[in-house]
Amino acid sequence: MGTENLDITLLLQRLQLGSEQAFSKIYDLYSKPLYRNILYLVKDEDIAQEILQDLFLKLWLKRERIDPEKKWLSYLYESANRMVIDHFRKIAKDQRMINHLILTAVDHVTNAEDKLIDQETHALLAKAIEHLPPQRKLVFKLCKMEGKSHKEVAELLGISTHTISNQIKAANKSLKEFFLLDNSLAVLFIASVLIALIAESSPTLL
Repeated sequence: MGTENLDITLLLQRLQLGSEQAFSKIYDLYSKPLYRNILYLVKDEDIAQEILQDLFLKLWLKRERIDPEKKWLSYLYESANRMVIDHFRKIAKDQRMINHLILTAVDHVTNAEDKLIDQETHALLAKAIEHLPPQRKLVFKLCKMEGKSHKEVAELLGISTHTISNQIKAANKSLKEFFLLDNSLAVLFIASVLIALIAESSPTLL
């Protein structure tokens, strides 16, 4: 066992016994990466901070159940991810939040670097994109799917960057409306992207 692992094991043993100093040390060590992970998923600083505080409160209340010999850090991240999912379940009936989540999900799916979004989720978005008018569809694909800048697409198509910006805004509105025609489809799309984001953001723990 390495020195770092030994130090963490000792901290956890002290935490089990109710040491507030050990708890504070663990918070100092892991709150920032956990916060970044949660913020990446929820896209709201206040909500991320609230989930983080609830997570560490849960850790303190259940400190006696901690097994210092196990991969306890994975437990922290898994707990945080479950709390994020619970958060989205609570707001699933909030139409304004669903609108926001759909656009956030679209941004993630159209990210050219994102390799973890499954084919079914891409297919859902592709189906929505096919309903766009021809020029809007082309602009959206060039900017969002191929990652070209507004200036590059404007020069390529011989139109202004202002027109490109308007087309992207209109495309986002149309895509949102497509998914909102069926709330179950919207929730499925959001959930699929969320699962992929959690898989992407969770650390690999040896």
